[in-house]
Amino acid sequence: MVEVLSNPLTPLAIVAGGLGCAVRAPWCDWLAPSVYRGDPRRKTLALTFDDGPSESTPELLDLLDRFGVRATFFMCGANVRRLPAIAQEVFCRGHEIGNHTDSHSPLYLKSASFIEHEIATAQQTFEDVLYFRPKYFRAPFGCRWFGLSAAQHRHDLLGVMWTVIGLDWKYLADQVARRIADRARPGGIICLHDGRGLTVNPDIQNTLDALTWALPVLQNQGYQFETISELLCQTNQPAQSLITDETSSIE
Repeated sequence: MVEVLSNPLTPLAIVAGGLGCAVRAPWCDWLAPSVYRGDPRRKTLALTFDDGPSESTPELLDLLDRFGVRATFFMCGANVRRLPAIAQEVFCRGHEIGNHTDSHSPLYLKSASFIEHEIATAQQTFEDVLYFRPKYFRAPFGCRWFGLSAAQHRHDLLGVMWTVIGLDWKYLADQVARRIADRARPGGIICLHDGRGLTVNPDIQNTLDALTWALPVLQNQGYQFETISELLCQTNQPAQSLITDETSSIE
């Protein structure tokens, strides 16, 4: 009798598990087209940063310059409108820019119209401030939902997840550094943060300290760092010449 009663719960458990995978698993693309790594035969890594730009981003850019690393920054539209000059500095220093929605609101349990608005508003902000529309997208908290696939298709966006997430918003620098160094694999995508949602002037010192230790370790192991476009052997960014004197003067 107990066995008969337990059977109806099994399909529900399967559905719940499948939905959880579709929403959160980096390797799952059921809800929207996405990638989570590049070619595992190449000893390359893509360093990515979410939630910016922030007042702390320029210090991170200096650190990346020191190690000769180009990265991909998934920016929130609201932060770009607040700090347009910093967003432009990221681009002008040779880094790639992706869409991280407008307000960093989670997409799960949201309507298709909400998801469309978040993506479309951010895309329009990038066009207004940086004069191009990104080709890559990362959902806040890495959570996809129904309606995202259609929105990505309308805006010609490919979702980008990760193979390593540093958890740098909550772990100490040494813990973040070890997560990055220990879990890095050829073709991997590393997720860190140069902001904390829409927080003004966020403290990202643990991220900076973690990278100061981890980057030389990975470079000494023979890893090369690439943007997402380079990792996927695609072209995303417009020519540097599209950033004119007029755009660089925006404050």
